[in-house]
Amino acid sequence: MKAIEIEKPGGPEVLRLTERPMPAAGAGEALIKVTASGINRPDVLQRKGLYPVPHGASDLPGLEVAGTIVSGDAAALQAAGFAVGDRVCALVAGGGYAEYCVAPVGQCLPSPANLSDIEAASLPETFFTVWSNVFDRVRLQPGETLLIQGGSSGIGVTAIQIAKAYGATVIVTVGSDDKAAACKALGADHAINYNTHDFAAEVLRITAKTGANVILDMVAGSYIERELSCLAADGRLSIIAVQGGTDAKVDAGLVLRHRLTITGSTLRPRSVAFKSAIAASLKKSVWPWLESGKVKPVIHEVFPAAEAARAHALMESNRHIGKLVLAW
Repeated sequence: MKAIEIEKPGGPEVLRLTERPMPAAGAGEALIKVTASGINRPDVLQRKGLYPVPHGASDLPGLEVAGTIVSGDAAALQAAGFAVGDRVCALVAGGGYAEYCVAPVGQCLPSPANLSDIEAASLPETFFTVWSNVFDRVRLQPGETLLIQGGSSGIGVTAIQIAKAYGATVIVTVGSDDKAAACKALGADHAINYNTHDFAAEVLRITAKTGANVILDMVAGSYIERELSCLAADGRLSIIAVQGGTDAKVDAGLVLRHRLTITGSTLRPRSVAFKSAIAASLKKSVWPWLESGKVKPVIHEVFPAAEAARAHALMESNRHIGKLVLAW
């Protein structure tokens, strides 16, 4: 099969088209003929040598795919309601940049009939991440206010739509007025350009000094001090990436007085059972919104798989809004 491998740690140019043996599905797994592969920030970190591959995972990049089941563990497929020939999208721990990919059956979801494989491939990584962190970990409730750092990212456009569908008020931060307009078009109630405004002051202004109930943070670093200052009493801060660094200043007194919660998680190294539970929740609670069109995939650009390097360069430029996808 054809695949995209990382020749050595480095820039986008180290991604190269190669040939690899086709993987075989083991117990509890499905082999998917891949039509499209989603691109995510962890792929960039892996390419740079900054994100070690979990034990037992493929060294090929790629955490989400969509395509057709061609073989697999018959009992596991039947128990999950799948059959050979079904269209699925799946979250994987690696190996997604390839024409064929093995996925745990529990981490597969039916590709919504109203979506193409390109659209379906853009779903798993961000939908699993948002559901796990915003709803399972910090338990956003209808009527609460969610602040999303990086509203125009793949995570951001997913979080905006799911939170709005769930009945929350959504505030996002973005780096330009064009991105602000795009986020509002997706349903965000307020968009703050962090290059022209202090997001903490704006959140307090928007909420009449009450603050946000939940913050989804991909930056960390110096952002954490400001985020704590604009959290409501009993507010929850969920950290899912550290693009701004790992050193942060925390006012412990503020945490005590306002009963704040600071939490974080990474998804890739978690167990199949953990990820399968997220998949089951998504199928029950979110997939109906995708099927009805209430929540939609947001794709900025689709690249031929052989042009993965160009796609990575665009991701690192931060000029995109939504997801980038490779087509096989």
